Parts: sequence; structure tokens; C-alpha cells
Amino acid sequence: MRGANALKALVIFFLTLTGATAASAQDVTVIGTHGVWTAYSYKEDSGIVCYMASEPTKAEGNYTRRGDVFALVTHRPSEDSLDVVSIVAGYAYKENSDVSIQIGSATYDMFTHGERAWNRDEATDKTIVKAMVRGSKLTVKGTSGRGTLTTDTYSLSGFTAAHKDITAACTAG
Repeated sequence: MRGANALKALVIFFLTLTGATAASAQDVTVIGTHGVWTAYSYKEDSGIVCYMASEPTKAEGNYTRRGDVFALVTHRPSEDSLDVVSIVAGYAYKENSDVSIQIGSATYDMFTHGERAWNRDEATDKTIVKAMVRGSKLTVKGTSGRGTLTTDTYSLSGFTAAHKDITAACTAG
């Protein structure tokens, strides 16, 4: 992460997206940092939420301004939702566009809405997480609402350990 400001922005952004209150931001706990991935947890009304996040190690594109960019994996055990992979682009994606991600030789398409991209189904999330555990880098290609193509490269250094952290924190008890 770029430091405390990026971490704070990520926490507030994530809580806003999930409908958590500002008071919840006080309760976000850093479970651990491994390589370039940081694992977090917090409680919401329905139960504990655990997620991990990283910023790209390389961001390419012909843009002049861009917000915070993250790759995330989220567990919400109270909703029987594990390993949800999402991308935060730092800009609004082009309407009805897909994002292409590559891990090793495998590529996957994600759907977009606003500044975020997700997989279409749980099986693809699980497949991508397994690939991320085995892989060394994740490449994300997307197109902004203004037509700007971006390519973000994430290191997967520390991914496995951070994933173990969120899994243990969200399945304990």
C-alpha cells in the first residue's frame, strides 16, 4: 500500500460500498500484512467481514487523473459468501464493458458497474483465487467511461498468507 492515506481511503471506500457506518471504520482491524497484500476484518450487523487488498505495482494508461486502485478478495460467512474477487478501478468503467484479468496463461472476464468489476459467478471466483494462490502476478485490463484503456499489474507476493489470514479470521469461532 502507498501508506496510511491509501489504507484509510481503502477502509472508508470499502465500508461505504458495503453500507457500513462511519463508526464501523473505527472497528476495522488489520489482521496481517504479507508481501503487498493486507488482510482486514470488521463486524457489521450480519456478522464478521474479512477482506484482503493490494494496490497495483504497475499502472499503465493515458490518463491524467485516477483515484485509488485495488484488487480485493472478500469473505462474508454470514451470507455464505467466500472468495469474492473484485477490482476497484479508480475511475468509472465504460458502461456494459468487461474487464479482462490474466493470471499466468489463464484469462477471465469480469463484469463492471461504476468503478468496480466482479466475476459473474461463485465458481469463477473460486477458480481465480486458486490461480492467484499459484500465480506470481495478476494483470487487469479495463476501459474507462472516456475510452481510456488501463492495464494494472498486481504482485501476488503475500497473497496466499493474506488469504489464510482472512479465512482463519472469518471461520474461527
